[in-house]
Amino acid sequence: MIIIPGPASPELGRKIANMLKIEVVPVEFKRFPDGESYIRFDGNVENEDIVIVQTTSPPQNERLIQLFIMADNAKDQKAKNITAVVPYFAYARQDKRFRSGEAFSIKTLMKLLEKCGVNRIITINSHNPTILKTFKMHVDDLSAISLLAEYFKKKGFDGAFSLSLGKKALDTAVQANKVLEGGYGCISTHRNRITGKVTIERASLPVKNRNVIIFDDIISSGGTMIKAVKLVKAEGADRVFAACVHPLLIGDSKDRILKSGADEIVGTDCVPSPVSVVSVAPLIAEALAERGV
Repeated sequence: MIIIPGPASPELGRKIANMLKIEVVPVEFKRFPDGESYIRFDGNVENEDIVIVQTTSPPQNERLIQLFIMADNAKDQKAKNITAVVPYFAYARQDKRFRSGEAFSIKTLMKLLEKCGVNRIITINSHNPTILKTFKMHVDDLSAISLLAEYFKKKGFDGAFSLSLGKKALDTAVQANKVLEGGYGCISTHRNRITGKVTIERASLPVKNRNVIIFDDIISSGGTMIKAVKLVKAEGADRVFAACVHPLLIGDSKDRILKSGADEIVGTDCVPSPVSVVSVAPLIAEALAERGV
């Protein structure tokens, strides 16, 4: 097995390779003046099981093109198997046609990856893991929630109350509670299909004078998390933390979340950012070791 760390995830790729004690084939990368990407593998991949590590967080279109080029390049150079480790899978939230005439974006990406020679995908906390299971290609959707919870436990916050955003994501709070053992609950949310605006239902939560950790898969603009933090603080919570797997943190969302009352924002290196203090490398390394490719 050989790891190819893509331009978007060089550190994560190397961490995985070090844990598995396997070879790394570096990628020579440059961006042309017109914005196009140049990719070259600095090593031989013929007849090898290749693992390309490339997140597709913003700028997602550029990073997706790089992923397609790397996969097709490995295919052309006669790699035996190609696994794409895509910690943050762009366009996964467009997982069905919500309105007539809409593009089914994730379906398009899966077709392109298959055509480029990818045999298997490993992703983490995808928006809708069920839809990924309907495609021909094998997809492993891993969860980093326990890793986030372990981070807080090591920081002395075992016994904190675990909270998820949305009833469908209640299992997120359940996973966290298995580590923190402080109880769990959820805040009901509703997203407008046209505007994308999220509203939350006010509810009485057992959080007075307690530490609370709000877990989510993605923090993008931060609007929903800000509302949740304010609600929990209004219910009398002591310290409140925002934890997410994919800290996109668009614009000034980080500052606005902290100003809303959050003590800290904690994310993983699925998306490299200043708050990405939890690494998913052990999770991915374990999944690769179990399958052997």
